[in-house]
Amino acid sequence: MVSDGMGPASLSLTRSFRQVVEGLDMRDTLVLDDHFWGTSRTRSSNSFVTDSAAGATAFSCGHKSYNTAISMLPDFQPCGTVLEAAKRAGYATGLVVTTDITDATPACFASHVYYRSQGDEIALQEVGEGVLGRTVDLMLGGGRCHFVPNTTLESCRADNVDVTTIAREKHGYTYIDDRAGFDSLKRGKNVSLPLLGLFAATDVPFEIDRRHMANVFPSLSEMALTALTALEEATKDSDKGFFLMIEGSRIDHAGHINDPAAQVREVLEYDKTFKLVLEFLNASDKEGVLVATSDHETGGLALALRKFLSTIPIMLLTPVQRLPASCPSTTGTPLFSPKLTPRPSTSPTSCATTSPGTPNRTQMIFAGGSTQTLLSAGLASMMLSRLRSTPSPRTLWMLYTLLLAWSACAPVLAGAPTATVPWT
Repeated sequence: MVSDGMGPASLSLTRSFRQVVEGLDMRDTLVLDDHFWGTSRTRSSNSFVTDSAAGATAFSCGHKSYNTAISMLPDFQPCGTVLEAAKRAGYATGLVVTTDITDATPACFASHVYYRSQGDEIALQEVGEGVLGRTVDLMLGGGRCHFVPNTTLESCRADNVDVTTIAREKHGYTYIDDRAGFDSLKRGKNVSLPLLGLFAATDVPFEIDRRHMANVFPSLSEMALTALTALEEATKDSDKGFFLMIEGSRIDHAGHINDPAAQVREVLEYDKTFKLVLEFLNASDKEGVLVATSDHETGGLALALRKFLSTIPIMLLTPVQRLPASCPSTTGTPLFSPKLTPRPSTSPTSCATTSPGTPNRTQMIFAGGSTQTLLSAGLASMMLSRLRSTPSPRTLWMLYTLLLAWSACAPVLAGAPTATVPWT
């Protein structure tokens, strides 16, 4: 299992969020917390910070490679993956994700290209058009646009190749692309392998939004249970078993766009799926191994005590009541609004029916202001303009220190305002 883009701060935020929202004891922990064994060094061959492609190449091939590499080594030679080795040894194989199935992590287990952006080629290799033929027995996730020809409305291919037709007619796949098709699998008890299930044109929506569209998109835990059951049934008479990679894909995306409300729910769904896999293994009469790790962290999430305001937006998670749209609003306009549109939710029918103590919404409190930011930028420009030659490292360090001090003090001196934004 891969929790893409999840770092220690993600777990800490999610743990605290759940404690507050569900009224749990402060000692309550996630299932993941009880199975923490250590950390890994995730740098790639050409960067101190790996991307998902190089990270998944390390997981699948056991070798470090360059950022954007899809199971390719630094010398641009392909490396064999654990999924390909499992298939060659007679095991059934599967991939379950909530992102595009051609995205970096799943791609690294079943394809080999120079750059992760080669989604059209990845799609072809995943269904069996690579040199090794078909290596994946089950794929569930999003990314339909890479599998349908560019003559269709939702396609993102550069050509008119219909990969779904190739998958069905040449490689024997059963293809489904909607919730009705997923439900027909009966949680894995009615599956004919190989199976290709693509339930979104690109990514499956964030869990915070998907839960309101459960009749359209299956969740990570639902797809994981279906895959586990199907693969177990397919290998019940074999001594080889199966290999399955499950990815909590969109933890990464929520971090990239600095969306803590989306991120905590992605982590909670991953935690739920992790528990489901543990229960499956414990209930099985076959031996199994679960390895779960993250490839890197995204978004630079940090949880810290706020001693003073700064020019950087500060997000405070506080439970507040959910009011209907017709109720008077007391929230202000955010000074910083990185995609802060309130998300759809089911609200009480009247103001009177709202329970004041119900912690079912997150209030984002932002501190800081553009005035201080502009002042800091102006100070930096003024100081740099007075330097007649290239500044020395010592001068740059002094300038950096002065700017940090100014950023810390300016909001306090200016009496920086705050703003609150309700966020489901």
